[in-house]
Amino acid sequence: MLTDISYRLVLASASPARRALLKAAGIDVDVLVSGVDESAVEAEDAYTLSLALARMKARTVAARMQADPGVLVLGCDSVLAFDGQILGKPADADEAVKRWQAMRGRSGVLHTGHHLTDLVTGRQAEDVGTTVVHFADITDAEIEAYVATEEPLHVAGSFTIDGRGGAFVERIEGDPGNVVGLSLPLMRHLLGELNVSITQLWRD
Repeated sequence: MLTDISYRLVLASASPARRALLKAAGIDVDVLVSGVDESAVEAEDAYTLSLALARMKARTVAARMQADPGVLVLGCDSVLAFDGQILGKPADADEAVKRWQAMRGRSGVLHTGHHLTDLVTGRQAEDVGTTVVHFADITDAEIEAYVATEEPLHVAGSFTIDGRGGAFVERIEGDPGNVVGLSLPLMRHLLGELNVSITQLWRD
């Protein structure tokens, strides 16, 4: 049974893309960066890693906050699975160039883990959004120019679809928001598991 409480969302992520996506959906968020050491988390596959990181971010932020009625903490993390590798953010420009040289004309699977925690009840819900990404067969010159913008240095898999990188993604299979970093349909389902309607997060 859904409650009639007005909820507030705290995003445990520094991602401006996730915040912009939520804002466009009518949801204002407070941002509290977790500051967790992502390199300390190990997993055998990208799916498991994305969820583990999302869970760690959300739980770390939730642990810092007082139990406040109507506050939900959302942690998200995206990881690209490509050619048997787990690709988060590239270490530097050289790595981003090498990735694109390998990815062009091929496909990868972008996994975004989502974890929600209700601060008052302590209830939690989590899942992973999965989207297949088909990359364009771009030239070396295009790769060099793209990496020079530094955009791919700050995102999982070294690409975006909501920025300059959108021109280099031929098509996707799945929710485009998931590639941006947050799946609104998936978030709606997770909220439902906590007996919350996404409409309760809409700003007036």
